[in-house]
Amino acid sequence: MQFIDDAEFQINIDLDNGARISSLLWRDMQITVPFRGSVLNYGWYALGPWAGRIRDGLIKDTSGKTYELPTNIDAPNAIHGFGFISSWQDIGPGRALLQLPAPYTSKNGSATLEQRIEVLDDAIRWSLEYDANGCELPAWLGLHPWFARDIGTGSELHLEFNAGQMLQRDKDGLPNGQLVAPPKGAWDDAFTDVRGVPSIIYEDVLQIDIESDAPWWVVYTEDSEGICVEPQTAPPDAANLGISGEHYVEALFTFTSL
Repeated sequence: MQFIDDAEFQINIDLDNGARISSLLWRDMQITVPFRGSVLNYGWYALGPWAGRIRDGLIKDTSGKTYELPTNIDAPNAIHGFGFISSWQDIGPGRALLQLPAPYTSKNGSATLEQRIEVLDDAIRWSLEYDANGCELPAWLGLHPWFARDIGTGSELHLEFNAGQMLQRDKDGLPNGQLVAPPKGAWDDAFTDVRGVPSIIYEDVLQIDIESDAPWWVVYTEDSEGICVEPQTAPPDAANLGISGEHYVEALFTFTSL
């Protein structure tokens, strides 16, 4: 476990459970969702070496060879990579390293993920980097923060998020590659052409602005206890859609008292 205690922030990073932020206190208010029985739906965790779902858990390398990825968490698809279900190595304050398992390996050894979490005066800077180390499989990354709807103040949570386009989902809930105008209502979708800075607002208490250069964002608002706003370098099932993603993602979460 890593701990960051810096003025207004107290953060626990659980290295043995995905190097995730398992507790995030701001002025003694719990901002993230606690463990609820599933590795998918609590804390802030890194997505890599892929983000979102991969259809049927099948992925191809640059030569066209097909590999099977684990599908035990979200069968029949692979979901969110290896990072969130793995034990990471402590490599310094707020830093963690993961040696990836097969098939993300090569004759040189394992591909790796490196996570950095840093507290600034009024913000958290969170980054994730992938080093292929000769592995020829596609990789793309994301950051998956859960924001609790109830932080103990009685304030209502609002999401400010404006995007020009959204990937349409098929009957299996996976993107079909078609871009459409985002509808109103609850989302579990991937967006691009994001305009302005996405914000989580706890009325009269706190605003969290999320700044990132990531070209894709996944937003999930269908949970009664929390919502997710996830910057990603490519959308779910990117490799099968012919979309490539960068191997580095970073976001700045700025906390402003209201």
